[in-house]
Amino acid sequence: MGRSSTAPGLAIALLSGFSFGLAGPFAASLLAAGWSPPAVALGRLAGAAVLLAVPLGVVLARGWRPRAGHRRAVVVYGLVPLAGAQVCYFSAVGHLSVGVALLIEYTAPVLLLGWTWARTRARPRPATLAGAALAAAGLVLVLDVARGAAVDVVGVLWGLGAAVCLAAYFRLSALVGGDGPPALVLTAGGAVVGSAVVALVGVAGLLPLTATTAPIDLAGWTAPWWVGVVGVAALSTALAYLTGIAAVRRLGSRLASFVGLSEVLFAVLGAWWLVAQRPTATQVAGGVLVVAAIALIRWAEPPETVA
Repeated sequence: MGRSSTAPGLAIALLSGFSFGLAGPFAASLLAAGWSPPAVALGRLAGAAVLLAVPLGVVLARGWRPRAGHRRAVVVYGLVPLAGAQVCYFSAVGHLSVGVALLIEYTAPVLLLGWTWARTRARPRPATLAGAALAAAGLVLVLDVARGAAVDVVGVLWGLGAAVCLAAYFRLSALVGGDGPPALVLTAGGAVVGSAVVALVGVAGLLPLTATTAPIDLAGWTAPWWVGVVGVAALSTALAYLTGIAAVRRLGSRLASFVGLSEVLFAVLGAWWLVAQRPTATQVAGGVLVVAAIALIRWAEPPETVA
């Protein structure tokens, strides 16, 4: 793959990381205005489902038809990686800063590594184990435990829940391009399923589904509430997933996944700029360790092990 063909793919992958990274700051602005995490998740998923309806219609018009197992994959994808991950991540953002919540979620490759080790009894490579240890050390710095900072246990548990859902996303994404449905179908159909699930959970009273029309604050600018919803749905979901799919097609899944780590950087910078969440030097050092650990694990393990 030459430089001329790689450069556009890298640009698209960075755009995807930037778009994904702003989901936390947009969500934080809505949460501060009185929205509940499930309501933010519903706004994100429902908005994405509407925006992805047109490209989905194009795919169906070209003659694509679901095969055995496709519907089940879409339902599971909507339940776990979309609905589950969004509710857990936004709930974590309600208790922790955007950067800390995202870094906890990003420990998913370590969780997936442990699950694969327990299932196959195959000992990971030394570099992989070093990466897992590095991630643990980085997480301790991110939580600032060494300096005696108070750790919000509820926020950490929500973040770990998001990590479990992200690990499921890695496993389910392996279906794309093989016998599974196309990525666009999986994302759009999953958004519809995820929206329905979050709405039902809210109506049933299992989780609070609260939204307000109060203005939100973004980088010192008082904006109407719908700016946050459009941002999290259009920019951080529809555009993010579509550019992510395009990046994988141009770069391949492994290189695209490495570039995708830029999401953490964009999330931290976005939270600093939009909602004034400034990380400490210790947390920045921990974040660097966690990202380096994930990169090391992805480099050391075969693609099919860590998606």
